[in-house]
Amino acid sequence: MTATFGKQFTVTIFGESHGVGIGVVIDGIPAGTELDLEEIAVEMKRRAPGQNVFSTPRKEDDIPEILSGYFNGRTTGTPLTALIRNTNTKSKDYSSLKSVMRPGQADYPGHKRYDGFQDYRGSGHFSGRITAALVFAGAIAKQILAEKGITIGAHVASVKDIMDDALDFQTVTPELLKSFQKQELPLLNQELALPIEHLVRQAKADGDSVGGTIECMAIGLPAGIGNPFFDSIESVLAHLLFSVPAVKGVEFGTGFQIAQLYGSQANDAYYYDQAQEVKTKSNHNGGITGGISNGMPIQFKVAVKAPASISQKQETINIDSQENADLEVVGRHDPIIVPRAIPVIEAVTAIGILDLLLTR
Repeated sequence: MTATFGKQFTVTIFGESHGVGIGVVIDGIPAGTELDLEEIAVEMKRRAPGQNVFSTPRKEDDIPEILSGYFNGRTTGTPLTALIRNTNTKSKDYSSLKSVMRPGQADYPGHKRYDGFQDYRGSGHFSGRITAALVFAGAIAKQILAEKGITIGAHVASVKDIMDDALDFQTVTPELLKSFQKQELPLLNQELALPIEHLVRQAKADGDSVGGTIECMAIGLPAGIGNPFFDSIESVLAHLLFSVPAVKGVEFGTGFQIAQLYGSQANDAYYYDQAQEVKTKSNHNGGITGGISNGMPIQFKVAVKAPASISQKQETINIDSQENADLEVVGRHDPIIVPRAIPVIEAVTAIGILDLLLTR
């Protein structure tokens, strides 16, 4: 197993959902970098549980303790380590799950992968709780990118069959992307907030859960970043995006619908604007051609499945008795992951883009 990503800006995550805590070691932060700890706290709160109808009632403050690599308000250039302690665990809720495998969760493949030695409490190292460490690292990456004029933001593109408006690559602004940070349910069309809340409440009342999609955009990235083939922007970001639990699909630009277009339609025609800057008239390729940024907004969507832990009775297996079994999951779980996943998607995008910039 490897828990490290990156070449120059490296991120190593550790911990389990119901252990002492979770955390991250970040290497490659330039010495003397000033960190806005209040801004980091805002990012952490966006992902933290127990805040509204959209999240698990488990309460965690998610306050990171910086243990190394930070002195007198600036980074030292050595590895920065942060610990986020678990303070509200109820491990007894998971006692039966040592042998009864939850459908849609990593219980069975994790048991096989680690020969039964994995921490099964709250999904252990497989838990979405570990993404708090990614948000911390991403918050730092976002601050470094902001100094370079690069802004990243994401919103709810859909919840089940309720669709939000799409970001317009021609009119998007840093202010718009930053405004999502202040919204409990980041949407372009805020009139959809109530119908989405009703949908989530109904699913929760039915002992069920719902999924959706997230649209993310990075603007201000200059042309010429990335590489062909194995270290393309798409391959680096897809690697990170698929590392986020519950992400089951990624598409850049027009995505799968680009297969329906003629080449004359799919090609993003270049032109010089009034400032003699190179632009494209469309963004079907999501700001990336040949694996390299073309100066237009990096634009993509991810599909996030409905949370697997639901209270409805499900068919499964008992690996101790080697018999079929029924399961009704108890405990505290999210009825939807999409809103809390948004800062995580922004974070891994920032991590990937910053690493590409530093390895250019």
